Parts: sequence; C-alpha cells; structure tokens
Amino acid sequence: MPDNRSLEGKTAIITGATSGIGRATAILMAQLGANVVASGRRVAEGEETARLASVDGGVCRFVQCDVTDRSQVEALVRATVDEFGRLDCAFNNAGLFLDSGRLHEADDEMFARTMEVNVTGTWNCMKAELAVMAEQGAGAIVNDSSIAGIRGSRGRPAYTAAKHAVVGLSRTCALDYVRYGIRVNAICPGPIDTAMMDEVDSHDAELRARREKALPMGRYGTSEEVAGLVAWLFSDAAAYVTGQAYAVDGGLSAS
Repeated sequence: MPDNRSLEGKTAIITGATSGIGRATAILMAQLGANVVASGRRVAEGEETARLASVDGGVCRFVQCDVTDRSQVEALVRATVDEFGRLDCAFNNAGLFLDSGRLHEADDEMFARTMEVNVTGTWNCMKAELAVMAEQGAGAIVNDSSIAGIRGSRGRPAYTAAKHAVVGLSRTCALDYVRYGIRVNAICPGPIDTAMMDEVDSHDAELRARREKALPMGRYGTSEEVAGLVAWLFSDAAAYVTGQAYAVDGGLSAS
C-alpha cells in the first residue's frame, strides 16, 4: 500500500462506489490525500460512502451515475473536472454478476445485460476519462476485471467473456495511450468478502466455508486488501507499471 498521504492533491473517480470494493477504495484514496468523486446508481449508499471517506478531513463527493448511460458518464467526468480542475486517477469498478449455467442454456437477455454493464460501462467510462487525461498528458486508470478475466469459470460464460474483455481493453489502451503519459491496468479479484460474493454463495454459510477451505490462503479476501492494490497502482511507486492484469485472489490462480 502507498505511504500515508501519497496521493495528496490527486483527483480520482471511482465507479461502483456504493459498497464493497468501490467503497473501500474511495475511503482509502481519501485517507491518502486524494480528492475523490464516488459514483454509483444508489444515492443513499453513495452518500454514505462520501460521508465515511470524508471522516478525518478526507475529500469525497458523491455523483449519481449509471455507467451504461454515456451522457451520465460524461456528466460525471465533467463535474469532477469542473470542481477539482483535473482528473488524475479513475477506478472503473462498476460491474454486474448474473449468469450461471452452460452457454447453450443461457438466457440471451442476461448475456446482453452482463456485457452492457461490465464491458460497455467500462468502455463509456474510459472514453470520457481518456479524453481528459490525454489533454492533460497524464493519468492512471484501473479497471476492475475478475479472476474470471484471466481463467475459465465453469457455469459463467457471459461473466467470463465480459471480464476477459475488460482485461483486453485495458491492455490495448495501455499501449495506445502510453505516449500521452497515461497508465492503464486491470485488477482481477478472486473471492472477496462482499455482498456480491454472498449472492454468489447463495447466502449459504456452509457453501462459503467449503469454498474458503479450497483457497490456498484459506479465506476470502477483504475489500480493503483490493483497495490497497488499486491505490498502489495509482501511486508514483507504480510509475513504470502499465498494461498488466493483477490477480488479487489468495493464490487461487496459482493453484
């Protein structure tokens, strides 16, 4: 994790910041000195994130945004630049998990919605963010993929396809924008103790216990552990890092 106040004065957008990894990252970024704009669809939860991140002098604003709506994304970026003058960091974290089952049995509407949020949403965000960062000549973007973005995942064809797309998009933009001083990376979380993971586990404590036992570290990760990686990728300590997809999965991808 970066040193205390290592992101002092930087401005960051975090999507999907109403809970879980997004909320934890907003709080950490504010603690490290960044001006944070947290976004998401749920107003009450987003305002709570802003309140938590603003404790002890942190700076965090909430802006409601649905990443599948290009106009809302553009308004989010515009509001950030209008208030803070620039955009240094963007964590495109908003995502959706819906599918289960084999492809020939899968629902086409589920596939379309999965791609809309996870891929089109990331595309919309990067399109607006990169335009500002290219004009500045500097910036760093982290996209939230998944362990399913770097390996197969039984019974999850739509989600796996979407998260592979996020990794590919990140690597391609890293190459296209490096000459503008912009770094682009992806993170690939494994099982993290969030509300989404609880849904994946069907709110079944015994199922969770079995899954945790099968992990090399024997437990799910925390949102704060993922946030630490994101903050490091935004810091000057990662100045030579771009085009990478980092697994944060307790050793799952190594097994």
